[in-house]
Amino acid sequence: MELPAAAWGLLSVTGTEVRAGRREPCVLSLGRRSGRYGIVIHSQEKENSDPDYIPINSRFKCVQEAEETLLIDIATNTGCKVRIQGDETAERLFEIPDEERCLGFLSEVQSIQEAHLKASVPERKDSASWHQVEKNLPGLSQASSSGALGFEDDFNTLSLEEKRNMQNHQMGSRREPPPPPVPQNRQFYREREGTSRDQPKVTNTMRKMFLPSTQSGQREGLIKHVLAKREKAYVNLHNFRFFVGTWNVNGQSPDSGLEPWLVCDTEPPDFYCIGFQELDLSTEAFFYFDSAKEQEWLVAVEKSLHPQAKYKKVQMVRLVGMMLLIFAKKDQLSNIREIMTESVGTGIMGKMGNKGGVAVRFVFHNTTFCIVNSHLAAHVEDFERRNQDYKDICARMSFVTPDDSLPQLNIMKHDVVIWLGDLNYRLCLPDASEVKSLITKNDLQKLLTYDQLNIQRTQKKAFADFTEGEIKFIPTYKYDSKTDRWDSSGKCRVPAWCDRILWRGGNINQLRYCSHMDLKTSDHKPVSALFRIGVKVVDEQRYRKLFEDIVRIMDRMENDFLPSLELSRREFEFENVKFRQLQKQKFQITNNGQVTCHFSFIPKLNDSHYCKPWLRAEPCEGYLEPDESTDISLDVYVSKDSVTLLNSGEDKIEDILVLHLDRGKDYFLTISGTYLPSCFGTSLEALCRMRRPIREVPVTKLIDLEKSVLQMGSLDSEEGSGMPLQVPKEIWLLVDHLFKHACHQEDLFQTPGMQEELEQIIDCLDTSIPETIPGSNHSVAEALLIFLEALPEPVICYELYQRCLDWSHNSRLCRQVIFQLPRCHRSVFRYLMSFLRELLRYSEDNNVSVAMIAALFSSLLLRPPPNLMAKQTQQDRQRAINFLYSFLLAGDEE
Repeated sequence: MELPAAAWGLLSVTGTEVRAGRREPCVLSLGRRSGRYGIVIHSQEKENSDPDYIPINSRFKCVQEAEETLLIDIATNTGCKVRIQGDETAERLFEIPDEERCLGFLSEVQSIQEAHLKASVPERKDSASWHQVEKNLPGLSQASSSGALGFEDDFNTLSLEEKRNMQNHQMGSRREPPPPPVPQNRQFYREREGTSRDQPKVTNTMRKMFLPSTQSGQREGLIKHVLAKREKAYVNLHNFRFFVGTWNVNGQSPDSGLEPWLVCDTEPPDFYCIGFQELDLSTEAFFYFDSAKEQEWLVAVEKSLHPQAKYKKVQMVRLVGMMLLIFAKKDQLSNIREIMTESVGTGIMGKMGNKGGVAVRFVFHNTTFCIVNSHLAAHVEDFERRNQDYKDICARMSFVTPDDSLPQLNIMKHDVVIWLGDLNYRLCLPDASEVKSLITKNDLQKLLTYDQLNIQRTQKKAFADFTEGEIKFIPTYKYDSKTDRWDSSGKCRVPAWCDRILWRGGNINQLRYCSHMDLKTSDHKPVSALFRIGVKVVDEQRYRKLFEDIVRIMDRMENDFLPSLELSRREFEFENVKFRQLQKQKFQITNNGQVTCHFSFIPKLNDSHYCKPWLRAEPCEGYLEPDESTDISLDVYVSKDSVTLLNSGEDKIEDILVLHLDRGKDYFLTISGTYLPSCFGTSLEALCRMRRPIREVPVTKLIDLEKSVLQMGSLDSEEGSGMPLQVPKEIWLLVDHLFKHACHQEDLFQTPGMQEELEQIIDCLDTSIPETIPGSNHSVAEALLIFLEALPEPVICYELYQRCLDWSHNSRLCRQVIFQLPRCHRSVFRYLMSFLRELLRYSEDNNVSVAMIAALFSSLLLRPPPNLMAKQTQQDRQRAINFLYSFLLAGDEE
């Protein structure tokens, strides 16, 4: 056998072979036999014997072990342990004391193996993988299977603090680049990960990255960030066809095939995104209960998909009458990952999901998608309420990542957003006959100038960043069911384009946009659009080369520079913070260092979250290039979950935020402010002791009142100011207003109030005893519900909750429970029941039903204790509803 001239130079390393606990000195070198390279092993103890030869082919494996000493000092040259195995050779273990020389040798071995693989027919897809194996640790198989570099390993299931405390743990992962990152959001668990023969060369930097220490986690994120920034260098755009459809089915069941809607194109689409509204109009459905209609329409859709392709359901999400279905061709399923669903109810209090939105987000190849199906507020004049619903969905719809330490994703943080549904925008023309005349003349362009959605988009009040295709079809609402005839009922609704499909993002081409008049099940017509969307598909070879380049650059930069930030300010004062009124303050951070940096707000010692519940930083983490700046918004918002502690003085508008810089220092931000107490979130007992508005009561008095409530339970005795009120004046004012002005109000307790009016009502009750309450009847009604929901102890006390459920079948026992309530709770309950019974007398005008009132108010008056909230079953909710039934259907109870 002939050895190359350089065999004893860079192409050889000296070490020992470990056999049965003994160490034998040896030299490993590269040699050739019959034109093929291999590893030559010379034993120095057996100088006269022939050296062993292991050919480098597709079944050859070379594995470097991670040493625990690496975790102590990553820069120390501690040597390498290498395992070598051939196709006919058992695994052998070698120790090489010179680490740098060993890594150079392994790099040459890898180059030879790569050249061999390129020149040969593939034998096994993953046989050429280079691994850094984990030693003496359980769970290796789980850790190393999820991602090419182990980036999706246990990092994503750990909190930030746990990641920092993993110094004594060790994890193995493949010596490959990570899966391509998705821009603008951190990746989560990647379900399917292929392997490839083209591996990057082994470097010190890459070895460091395999260690799940603080440094490793930081480098992982930085490399993903840089890869995402330079995504254009390794992706190609491939076109896929997306069918998007929406239909308000008016609570009907399918009565014909859906092919005229779903199979209106010759070529089958790659994806179906199908949204329904008013799937179920029953009262039970309004409160998030199950619906048989869900299965009926799902089956109808599955039977009617394009016959020239095979599809599989990717995801389904439903909220009351809104349902969104995503189907994909079976051969595309392997390219879909990170599927999540979310829903937001914008009905009154968010309790009634008859209006709102549902969404599915996913990653297809390397493009992020978010599909939203919404049903916005009704009635011609309520376009501002529709705008509010849109903003509410955008603000509240967030997808929680599997790793709690990563920021949540909102709708707009996706490459492609498609928004469909019954958006309910009408025409600003009150005369139905004029509209129908223009439709008959096919003068749709003139009609569209009166379209509320077009007007609101132009004024940037809603859907400002979205695009809609040209509308060439007649209005899709409102028809007599089962016909093509315009609404002939007494209300004679003006025709309108309620059902719409909009989109935002790049590389999106709408091929058609139309309605489907053949389907007559509902008073709406279905609408569909076909899109050709350019999806980013990763070129693995270009991606790997970029990965190697980035790693080399980071090697050089990180040894020379530490990250650094400059903050525009560090002290923030929020004055006159009020219940449900958002305050924002912004500051700027700038990367004034020489390297890309990662910043994040981290919890203080013994805390589970980085801030108090009334505070939020947006964004709470991110990356900055050198000289790059970003604004961070600090948002203070007191909700029902934090108002009680602030009212009672147990909490204050005070906090310290820790802004952490990976590999750098921590920056401390001081938050302070003043809070104005509210009657919302104050106990019934304390309110009954206040004859003046809460803002006129000294804070020390408020604290004393709440303390006395806790110490005494019910406050039936006199206090310095006289006998307590029978019911809090705030409840009396709200109920009295509704009794005088709203008994005939259509859809009372079913239509949400306006946010500005709600703020005015809360302020009014906190600062005065008004003769009249500002705002619409709907806003006053919702204010009453918000008041009841914010009570620290519900009207029916927590301790009696289970007894109410157990006795809900017997009206006599139900009344006995009420007698056991503290006096002010008992008085409030009777007062509310008396009002609701009066309201039900006018149900023909106000559309209020016993079932709806019982379902809504039982969730507020009869709440499960906090420790049982998550365990509440549908049967429990039904028994709570039954409990109220006996009071709503009976006469006065004493």
